[in-house]
Amino acid sequence: MTKLIEWHKKYTEKTRNKLSLSHYQTYWVSWFKGIFVGLLITFLVSCEYKPKSEWIYLFDGKTTDGWRAYNGTEMPKKWAVIDGNLTFDTQLKKEDDWKGGGDIIYYLEEFENFELHLDWKIPYGGNSGVFYHVKEGYSAPYAVSPEYQLIDDFGWGKLNNSELKDWQKAGADYAMYSADEKIKKLKPAGEWNSTKIIYTSEKVEHWLNGELILSFVPYSEDWYSRRNSGKWDQYPDYGKFKKGYIALQDHDSPIWFKNIKIKKL
Repeated sequence: MTKLIEWHKKYTEKTRNKLSLSHYQTYWVSWFKGIFVGLLITFLVSCEYKPKSEWIYLFDGKTTDGWRAYNGTEMPKKWAVIDGNLTFDTQLKKEDDWKGGGDIIYYLEEFENFELHLDWKIPYGGNSGVFYHVKEGYSAPYAVSPEYQLIDDFGWGKLNNSELKDWQKAGADYAMYSADEKIKKLKPAGEWNSTKIIYTSEKVEHWLNGELILSFVPYSEDWYSRRNSGKWDQYPDYGKFKKGYIALQDHDSPIWFKNIKIKKL
């Protein structure tokens, strides 16, 4: 520290003589230089630690602005804002009667790496899903895009006289990766669940009600093995795109969404 002080004194005196400044002038130049350097350091530090992205709210709680039909130009009639929730207002149908066709996308922007949050609830026996990296021009988002499964694990099987496989259950990456059922805490039909999807080229994470229920490495050897296992043979472009829209599914089931937001990573 002593050496640093001595160096600064010599440097200041040298600068004063070079610029023909009085001691008084040198004092004020040094003072202003200190302020400038301090502000510069503060600015650089703030830039370095500034968050990469701010939250983008995909639903304002009042309107369907930003949303429209998949492969369409307008919002399907059954989608509406009811009691502050983005709702698919329909009568529940059994799986054998499912027609769909009312999937919607947030069309204002496509996303690559992201953190997506949303809250959802579903009726007894209900079924739906959240898609990402969606591209239009296909029969439906599921033909091309990964899906975070939203379903009533407890009531769907009873309603449809069938049994869900693990890769069909809530929180699964549909037909690809199953959620850890030992960790998963799915709330019953009619109660709100909270979902988080984190996608990066290094890892994908599915969260449900504050718990990490599955993770995988996209486009890894394991991913391709599952992709080519036969389930997607009729959909050759499944998982092809690494950037696209966010979509919500019409599975002929009522579904309620709120607090939908996304952040770029």
